Amino acid sequence: MDFTLNGESVSVEVRAGASALEVLRESCGVTSVKDGCAPEGSCGACTVLIDGKAVVSCAQQATRLAGREVTTQEGLAEDDRALWADSFVAAGASQCGFCSPGILMKAESLLAKTPEPTRDQVNRALAGNLCRCTGYVKIVDAVLLAGAAKQGRPLPAIDRTGRVGSRTARYQGRELALGDKPYVNDMSAPELLHAAVRFSDHPRATIVRLDTTAAKAHPGVVAVLTSDDVPGERIQGEITQDWLQLYGVGETTRYVGDVLAIVAAETRAAAREAAALVEVDYEVLGPVVDPFAALEDGAPQVHASGNLLSLSEVKRGDPDAAFAAAPHVLTETFSTQYIEHAFLEPESSLAVPTGDGGLHFYTQGQGIWSDRRQVASVLGLSQEKVRATLVTSGGGFGAKEDLNVQGHAAMLAMHTHRPVKLTLSRAESIRFHVKRHPLTMTYTVAGDTEGNLVGLRARIVGDTGAYASVGDKVLERAAGHACGPYKIPNVDIEARAVYTNNPPCGAMRGFGANQTNFALEGMMDRLAEQVGIDGWDIRYRNAVETGDIFGTGQKLGPGVGIKKTLLAVRDAYKSARYAGIGSAVKNSGVGNGLTEYGRAILRPEADGSLTIYHSWTEMGQGVNTVLMQMACEELGITPDKVTVLVDSERDLGTGQTTASRATVLGGQAVIDAARKLRAELTGSRLEDLAGREFYGEMKVDWTTQVGAKVDNPVTHMAYGWATQVVILDAEGHLEKVIAAHDVGKVINPTLLEGQVEGAVHMGLGHSLSEEFVVSNGVPVTTTLKSLNIIPPTGMPPVECIFVEEHQPEGPYGAKGIGEIGLVPTAGAVAGALYAFEGTRRTRLPMKDSVAAMAAVPKLGARGRSG
Repeated sequence: MDFTLNGESVSVEVRAGASALEVLRESCGVTSVKDGCAPEGSCGACTVLIDGKAVVSCAQQATRLAGREVTTQEGLAEDDRALWADSFVAAGASQCGFCSPGILMKAESLLAKTPEPTRDQVNRALAGNLCRCTGYVKIVDAVLLAGAAKQGRPLPAIDRTGRVGSRTARYQGRELALGDKPYVNDMSAPELLHAAVRFSDHPRATIVRLDTTAAKAHPGVVAVLTSDDVPGERIQGEITQDWLQLYGVGETTRYVGDVLAIVAAETRAAAREAAALVEVDYEVLGPVVDPFAALEDGAPQVHASGNLLSLSEVKRGDPDAAFAAAPHVLTETFSTQYIEHAFLEPESSLAVPTGDGGLHFYTQGQGIWSDRRQVASVLGLSQEKVRATLVTSGGGFGAKEDLNVQGHAAMLAMHTHRPVKLTLSRAESIRFHVKRHPLTMTYTVAGDTEGNLVGLRARIVGDTGAYASVGDKVLERAAGHACGPYKIPNVDIEARAVYTNNPPCGAMRGFGANQTNFALEGMMDRLAEQVGIDGWDIRYRNAVETGDIFGTGQKLGPGVGIKKTLLAVRDAYKSARYAGIGSAVKNSGVGNGLTEYGRAILRPEADGSLTIYHSWTEMGQGVNTVLMQMACEELGITPDKVTVLVDSERDLGTGQTTASRATVLGGQAVIDAARKLRAELTGSRLEDLAGREFYGEMKVDWTTQVGAKVDNPVTHMAYGWATQVVILDAEGHLEKVIAAHDVGKVINPTLLEGQVEGAVHMGLGHSLSEEFVVSNGVPVTTTLKSLNIIPPTGMPPVECIFVEEHQPEGPYGAKGIGEIGLVPTAGAVAGALYAFEGTRRTRLPMKDSVAAMAAVPKLGARGRSG
């Protein structure tokens, strides 16, 4: 087939049934065009111009390219590429960056037709492009900047000072915007094989026969492996070792994402075709799908250890006496839904055998040292024989903490003695990885005549699905945050994580705190109404201060800014006709008795530059940028002199990039290393110290387990605090969100705003429209489109207000911000809906509301159609 690509004639052989995306990426080697959802066509990451028209290439047959002129990022004029890159960087429009190239091409098409669009026109033009990181605000800003620049108006100056507190440009922001920075699936290697997996057809079924004969005979297939071929330990897990990497004959599956066979072939298409040829016979069993039924006597056991994974308890004071004496006692049951993370980059790993019998693999995981440990275990190798290199992740939000396909790619690479790349499709990704826990929460709260909280009881049950993942920690966090940012003297909390045959649930942004916050904030609004005060007054009256006792019994030290966030939104809340308010707390650091580290190495280079080695995964949150800024601040250098790397060659393992801790722990480690380096710089230049490595560390070993019987519990090293107000207009549509956050110290305002705007977008979806639907253990929502993520047109303006109540443990007083941005959102939305509708809500999502149907119009269309 002949066509024109970026101004040059090309002639390629095309596989029958191939998509335009496959031809561009695999035949033409154009990797700026990303595969986020093929063949669904819903994310827009693969957008290209065909004869000047923006088209999602994954949903087009390759034959549509014949005789056409195709333009990708690489084909834009250099001046236009530079303008777009600078616009995205100036606005802060790229976070993980996976969506950026497709959005840029859609915007290029828009500006060709409408040179100076309005904000609404940009929002509508981007309706087919999904961004899970930014909330679209800064993306639209970037398009408007580019449009103005094309009309001759200058772009704002880009800050490249690297100083703490500045709007320093995102590290590698230009490469992210243009699609020039490779993700794992963009990488290759000589003699590369492609891999595919064969999943279970049933959530709970005993495998009677597993026949790989037809798969092995398929053209292009090099290897088909089953459980018998695992060289090391099949059972892995981040905390609890319970997740089988391959299931075999005689074993009973636990969910539909269990892997039965893996295939390596010369092409991705051949591997996937062969995987579908693996024949399996089952004895199908009834799945365990209700966590309450799973706890009953006689329920089938998902694991030999039983169906109760964990019980977390917080008990303080005398709740029964408090309830008996209180004039106001309320009880209500709340429930939240499964949520799909919907990161834009599906799971992918490239594994390359080394000449010494070891393996080097490339991963997008959230903890590469944990990935290395488990991959080495699967292979039966020592960790020293396995090297893991982090490749920038196209979003994670918690779902990439668990080992995903790295072990499967590694087994095939070692078996075939060739490099192997395994990348899941979007449907496979949704089927495979963990989800946000659905929780059922029964709350009882007691208050006095003034609205002061005197007692709280909560019973929380979370469906953790087929495997532990970090479910015990999620429910532990739910218990620890069940009292929110309020002082409550009498507490009785129990939180259970329960195994079922539903898809596994694990880490997701907020980590149990946002589910319990929805319930608690609902109780605060109900109590306020009984007492006769408004939502702001009851929250301010009960908000903790330095020296108060947190829900877990921890006496709070300096850095408690919740009242300042309340004061920041007071007038807006009280003056709005239809408004809801939510206050929240979210830990920084895993805590709960775990010893945590921040580790970094700074190495001057011969050319006067500096290399920073650290341990945290960059997945859009900006950790590379903030650590770079801290090094620049301490050493007086500029960002153009800095390179940032994460690789297991240097033993800096600090666990997962989770719990809003990378800025705190990583920042302190970089500062420690920088000050050691600076002490050696007297009278010297960086290049004079070339090759020397300066190690920095922060160690946190003073926290205690939730519920521990100790005199002075310290559950976490630090906390972030926030209050959000959601305002509806006269028609009940989302009008504005005000997000006031105590961040300790603003390291980079642009990155902070982007984190909060993106979190609010995710929180609004969690509140109003999104739900991962599972029926009898089988996912029903198997596409991005079916998840009801709020599009650009449904995203309201977000006003960010940053409070700086310094946290002594944080670098320059900073706290983590990655998760808390969506913790108070659902409670604020529920309050706003009550102000407009007069109905109290107890279940998420609140998709029958006017606000939901306005934000995601297809919800309203479904309602009108019955």
